[in-house]
Amino acid sequence: MGSSCRVRMALGSLACILLCLLLGKALAKCVPQNYTLYVEREGCEHCVAVNTTICSGFCFSRDTNMKERGWKGFPIQRACMYRSLVYHTVNLPGCLRDVDPPLLLPRGRALSLQPVQHHQQ
Repeated sequence: MGSSCRVRMALGSLACILLCLLLGKALAKCVPQNYTLYVEREGCEHCVAVNTTICSGFCFSRDTNMKERGWKGFPIQRACMYRSLVYHTVNLPGCLRDVDPPLLLPRGRALSLQPVQHHQQ
């Protein structure tokens, strides 16, 4: 095999790897994303910025459009849900004496795509 053929194969492999990495990030199903939440409480002087994680990503959903023709329908809906949470305490500064300064906030740890439960009444 010539050196030019090896170079082409290496470049082709590199291009394939880069494309997979880019598409993997763009089509991520359910990933934790950093999010800044601003928290305030009546009776406290300051607003506090808290860093946490939220569910983010593409969740495929489909619902049939053939219901009026007698088909029962088969909706497919999934949502990014928390499998486990950790709670953190945030102390709000400058609160009045009768205001409780600690605030308990959740932070998602493990995420998964789960089917949405449809309840008909």
